[in-house]
Amino acid sequence: MEQEPRLKIAVQKSGRLTENSLHLLETCGLTYSRGRDQLICFGENMPVDVLLVRDDDIPQLLAEGVCDLGIVGLNVHLEKSDPEAGVRKALDMDFGRCRLSIAVPRGEPWNGPASLSGRRIATTYPNILGRWLDEQGIEASVVTLSGAVEIAPRLGRADVICDLVSTGSTLAANDLEETMVVLESQAALLAAPQAHSAWAQRMISRIEGVLRVRGSKYIMLHAPRAALEEIRDLLPGSEAPTLMPLEGLEDKVAVHAVCSETVFWETLESLKGAGATSILVLPVEKMLA
Repeated sequence: MEQEPRLKIAVQKSGRLTENSLHLLETCGLTYSRGRDQLICFGENMPVDVLLVRDDDIPQLLAEGVCDLGIVGLNVHLEKSDPEAGVRKALDMDFGRCRLSIAVPRGEPWNGPASLSGRRIATTYPNILGRWLDEQGIEASVVTLSGAVEIAPRLGRADVICDLVSTGSTLAANDLEETMVVLESQAALLAAPQAHSAWAQRMISRIEGVLRVRGSKYIMLHAPRAALEEIRDLLPGSEAPTLMPLEGLEDKVAVHAVCSETVFWETLESLKGAGATSILVLPVEKMLA
């Protein structure tokens, strides 16, 4: 009997996306074994393995068919993926947010993108920066570095930089000021051209289901029939709620709804003021549409 092909998912080996990526896969039902210093996590309950690799290598591993899916920053995807290789973005994630920004030495005048004309810009993202400069109609010299971009102006290797920014503390520590955002980035699920197997689609669907309900709440309450329209309007971010009859109560129904927006105490108080009773709010872990 032919053995079922195993799905391979590439995840950043160590960095800001690693913990969230592995937790997401665990929430999707994957249990795996991982030895110390082991770079492959073997799925125990499904034919899915996780490869822990450098994030810069993930687009190429997908393009070459070594992996089927990969979780990586959008900035890495746009910088490293060959547009002709067929690697596609399957989903946007809700973690790993950062931005690729232009930063100049503190106190230096800034008059928009035109201030970059003829300047030397240090970056580890020459492709993204080059495309952005072309869109802005700016001619500048791109200085490609493999790291420590923030010290390039001090070393005389560049006039300004284009680097990833999360909190801005690294820029401040190097006497730099953020002036303009080139790209807003976050984690993304990438799919290889050959990622059409049943398990690939199942994992994409499961990940989408987990992401869709993060922050969502399941609300159950009793409502007077006469106040249903008002109560429906008060339920934040919900579609059509489910209505169920209550035994022995003709003038009331049970209302169940998944709310995709934050449910505050003020929301509950407003529902109670509209006539709702027995209000119960529960967290939602996963959902398939």
